Amino acid sequence: MQAITNDGLRYYQFDGWSQVKHGVFTRHGGVSAAPWASLNLGGNVGDDPQAVRHNHERMYAALGVSDARACSVWQVHSADVILAQGPVRGRRWLALADAMITDRADIPLSMRFADCVPLLFHDPVQGVIGMAHAGWRGTVQGVGAHTVRTMMESYGCKPHNIRAGIGPSIGPDHYQVGEEVVEAVQGYFGTVEGLVRRDPADGTAYLDLWQANRLDLERSGIELIELAGIDTAACTDEFFSHRAEKGRTGRFGAVIAL
Repeated sequence: MQAITNDGLRYYQFDGWSQVKHGVFTRHGGVSAAPWASLNLGGNVGDDPQAVRHNHERMYAALGVSDARACSVWQVHSADVILAQGPVRGRRWLALADAMITDRADIPLSMRFADCVPLLFHDPVQGVIGMAHAGWRGTVQGVGAHTVRTMMESYGCKPHNIRAGIGPSIGPDHYQVGEEVVEAVQGYFGTVEGLVRRDPADGTAYLDLWQANRLDLERSGIELIELAGIDTAACTDEFFSHRAEKGRTGRFGAVIAL
């Protein structure tokens, strides 16, 4: 990924994705006060709603996309995928879901993160984009695979044409998990090899969300995958991290638009 600074905002873009407007935004360039300083996009973390609204406006303006036409979802750690055709009158989200896709050029897709994995998708042949939110629950439900499948079924996309980006999120060195998570990983993937490591001192488990989502996408037929490799829990100077900041923090945003 490459870092870009625009009007005080700093965000990252995937290499070779010049055909789409997109960015995974850092925590810099907004108006929120600590502990949400400063570009907090989360509306349910205790921040001033007016500050959050202004931060959204700044984020969309940095990419030159329409704030009024932007679509989002109420994220619930599911594998449900929504076809985004336009905003819903009277609210800022389309549905309870964790992934969206669209072939509309006037529909920016936007979601919020603070350790979970942002998954971005682009099929330049069919002119389709997508975004998904993958925490451990979404990952073991196959939210990435569901997004790819819905792109295929709804818009005729071919997996070998789809580019996928795995954005900044908690890394394998910091994501300690319980045995119920290990069992869920085993149940979905049929293995934990390369996905879960054990601390040699006490045997505690650490989940590699990056490789788990890469494997899920590869099994879906995706060949073009870029991994950011940026650990939000180790980079709280740039990103919000729910784990590292013990829940008292904001949410960073990701946007993609045709």
